[in-house]
Amino acid sequence: MRAFVRIFIAVALLFNTLNAIEFTDMYEISSKKDESTKFLVRYSNYEREFKFRWTLYVNEGLVLFHSYDTKLAQTILYLNTKNQSFKVSLKQKDSALYEAPYLLVKFKEFDFKENRAKFEIYLSDKKSQIKIEKIKKKS
Repeated sequence: MRAFVRIFIAVALLFNTLNAIEFTDMYEISSKKDESTKFLVRYSNYEREFKFRWTLYVNEGLVLFHSYDTKLAQTILYLNTKNQSFKVSLKQKDSALYEAPYLLVKFKEFDFKENRAKFEIYLSDKKSQIKIEKIKKKS
């Protein structure tokens, strides 16, 4: 009986760990002031563009402008605080039990020598409906 309980606990912990991995894709981005970073978001018959750029780093706060699907926003992110990231919903919720896919943009560090901000972009899409692709800068 003890062996069964141990196996059951081990299997339950394994499934909880696998279920906790909610991000399906991750990008590391480094950008200079006013340099726009763009992603193409595809799902169903839709193609939308998500883009962001930072304009100011002052008092340890990074001022960002971002847009997705005609929604514009300004955000201030700080390192080592709760306000280190922002979330962008990529499509409408289908039901109350379903969490809509989203992007999470996290401010990781600021390089003073290069005057560059570093970010991590995570895609959460439990139903694997979304495809994202970084749009390369034109040379």
